[in-house]
Amino acid sequence: MRLACTATVAAQAVLAPVPATAAPEPQRSVSQLLTDLQKLYRQTEQATETYDATADRLGRQKSEVARLDKELSRARRALEASRADAGRLARQQYQGASGGLGPYVSLLLAPDPQRALDEGHVLGELARQRARTVDRLTGAERHSDTVARTARKALDTQRALAGQQKKQRDAVQAKLADVERLLATLDPDQLSAVDRLEQQGVSAAQRALAGSLSDDHPASRQGERALRFALKQVGKPYVWGAQGPSSYDCSGLTSSAWQHAGTPIPRTSQEQWRHLRHIPLHQLRPGDLVIYFPEATHVAIYAGDGKVVQAPRPGTRIKISPVASNPVLGAVRPG
Repeated sequence: MRLACTATVAAQAVLAPVPATAAPEPQRSVSQLLTDLQKLYRQTEQATETYDATADRLGRQKSEVARLDKELSRARRALEASRADAGRLARQQYQGASGGLGPYVSLLLAPDPQRALDEGHVLGELARQRARTVDRLTGAERHSDTVARTARKALDTQRALAGQQKKQRDAVQAKLADVERLLATLDPDQLSAVDRLEQQGVSAAQRALAGSLSDDHPASRQGERALRFALKQVGKPYVWGAQGPSSYDCSGLTSSAWQHAGTPIPRTSQEQWRHLRHIPLHQLRPGDLVIYFPEATHVAIYAGDGKVVQAPRPGTRIKISPVASNPVLGAVRPG
C-alpha cells in the first residue's frame, strides 16, 4: 500500500508542469552601460537645474513678500493717521455747526467787516485743509487696499512655488536613486571599463575641438577674479541645489564665482545661456562660461589652455577638466 502511494506521488510529480524560470537579463555592453549612466546623469542635472530655478524664484518671492509686508504696515499706519485727522475734522465741524450763526450772517452783523473778512480768509484756508485731509484719507484707504491685495497675491505665489519646489526636489531624488541602482549592479571591472570608455570619448572630443580654441585672449579683471574663486573650490563635493560655501552644483559654482567677482549673473545654466552675451569658442577667455547639452543643462567656467573648472555631477568633486568633457553647446560672457 505504501509502495502504491509512493508510485502515485511520483507519477504526479512527473506529470506536473515544470514552473518556467525567468530568462537571465542579457549582459549590457560597456558602451550601453556608459550611455545609460550618462542619460541618467543628464536627466538628474536637468531636474536639478529646474529645481534651482524654482528655488531662485522662491527666494526672490520671499523677499517681495517681506517688502510688501513692510509697505502694508506703513500704509496701515498712514491710514490710521488719516482717520485720526478726519476724526478731528468731524469734531471741529460739529463744534462749529453748534456754535450758532452761519458765516454769512456773522459777516453782515460783524462790527468790523474787514476783520470778519480776514477771519473768513482763515476759515477758507481751514476748509481747504479739511478737504486735503479728506483726500489723504481717501488716498490712504485706496493705497492700503491695493497693497493688501498685492501682498495676498504675492503670498499665494510663494506658497505655490514652495509646493512646486517640493515636487521638483522629489524628482531629483528619484533620478539620483535611479543612478544609484544602476551603479549598484556594476562590479569593479565594469566600472573601470565604463570610466575608460568615457575618458576615450572625452579625449576624442577634445582633439576635435582643439582647433576652435585660442589661448591668445587674456582674462578681464572680473573674469580673473571669478576664475580664481572657482579654482579655490576645487575638491569640494558636488551637491545638487548647493551654492556654497562647502559644496556646489554646476551653476551654483559659476553664479557664486561671478557674484564674488562683483557681477551677479542668473542662477541656472539655462538662464545664463538665455541672458548672457554669446561668444564664439575661438574668443573664449578665462572666466567665460561654457554651456553644455542642447537643453543648456550644464555649465563650467573656462580656465584657459582648453580646460574648465566644473562641478561635474552627483558623487564627484569640483575639478579641472577638458573643455570637451561634455557635448558643448556654446559659450557666454558675463559683464
